[in-house]
Amino acid sequence: MPKEKMTLSQIKRADIINAAKVTFTEFGVAATSMDKLAEVAGVSKRTVYNHFETKEAIVMTLMADLWDRSLKHNVAEYQSDRPLLEQLSEVVFIEVNFISSQEYIELTRMAIGHFFYTPESMNKEFQRVKKQESATMRWIREAIADKKITVTDEELALQQIHSLIKGSCFWPQVMQFAERLNHDQQQKIATEVAKMFLCRYEN
Repeated sequence: MPKEKMTLSQIKRADIINAAKVTFTEFGVAATSMDKLAEVAGVSKRTVYNHFETKEAIVMTLMADLWDRSLKHNVAEYQSDRPLLEQLSEVVFIEVNFISSQEYIELTRMAIGHFFYTPESMNKEFQRVKKQESATMRWIREAIADKKITVTDEELALQQIHSLIKGSCFWPQVMQFAERLNHDQQQKIATEVAKMFLCRYEN
């Protein structure tokens, strides 16, 4: 099926968003004027305001898109005929790989820096995304249904996995305490996270 052609308005909106990724990351949100954003996007300042009333609205659009893509990125499914460690390691690795990406780290750093003292908007968007089922949560629920693991609190179990992941391959990079991880390092973390999870919950 051929891809639907974008309208001129959609093209300009995409240009503004792409310009924001570049300028916000390089200069920071506060130091990027709407004039600069319009210049980099190749549109008028009026066009920028027609699509986004404030820079905060652009930041939230960037983060919403990033979080939505993180959910869609992982399409791994539970398979009852495969070893739990093998398949859970794969599910976790896909998440590790995505949140370790340069784009994810840079945009998150930018958003945290901008909303540090007024986190309400970002938290509201995060709660929206949180309500959507991730591949990891689907895996947990299907493994429970298959009686391969015993979990009494699914949300807590998912939070434990995310805490293990982000403690090693997200927060140290966001805070610039550590370099970005290579493939082998990501794989090692994914395997260790899966081992720890299964040590607690596998039947």
